[in-house]
Amino acid sequence: MDRNAEPPSPRPAPGDAARPPLARIAAAIRAERTGAGLSLTELAKRAGIAKSTLSQLEAGTGNPSVETLWALGVALDVPFSRLVDPPRPRSRVLRKGEGIAVPSEQAQYVATLLSACPPGARRDLYTVYVEPGAPRTSEPHSPGTYEHAVVASGRARIGAADDPVELGPGDCVSYPGDVPHLCEALAPGTCLVLLMEHR
Repeated sequence: MDRNAEPPSPRPAPGDAARPPLARIAAAIRAERTGAGLSLTELAKRAGIAKSTLSQLEAGTGNPSVETLWALGVALDVPFSRLVDPPRPRSRVLRKGEGIAVPSEQAQYVATLLSACPPGARRDLYTVYVEPGAPRTSEPHSPGTYEHAVVASGRARIGAADDPVELGPGDCVSYPGDVPHLCEALAPGTCLVLLMEHR
C-alpha cells in the first residue's frame, strides 16, 4: 500500500453533511423578502411554510432543508443558490467535501452547490449524493427551469415525475424542472452532477 496515497474522501451523508451557514442564509432570505416588499406572513403563505419556520430562518436559528429553501426560492422568484451562496471573486476553487451541503427532509439526499450563476446568467451546478430509499420528489421550480443530470456513480431513476428514466454511470438526462420531478437512488453510493438552468 502506498503510504503517501491520499485516503478517499468520505461522501456526505444526510446525518453528517456540513450544515449550511445559517447567518448567511438568514441575511439572504431577509434581503430578498424585503427587496420584494413582502411581509413574513405573505412570503410564508406563498412558500407554503409556517410563518414561525420563516421567522426562525430569518433569525438564523432554523434548520433549513432543501425543500424549504426551494419553496422560498420559488416564492421569491430567485434561484436556490442566491439564498445560500455568497458573493465571491472571479476565480474560485472548491475542493471535494467543501461547499454548502443541504440535506433533504424526505429522502437520503444531499445537494451541494458547486457553482452559483454569476450576474446575468441563470444556471447553477450541484453534486447530489442519494441513497436507496424513498425517492426525493420536487415540486415545480420557477417557469422555464430545466435540469440536466449526469450519473457519476451508482444508478438512479430521475426525471419528470410522470416519465422518469433509469440511468447508470456516464448517462445523462435533461428534463423540465418546472413540473413535478423526482430522483431515486437504485444503488448505494449514487452520485449525480446536476446542472439547473433558470429562464
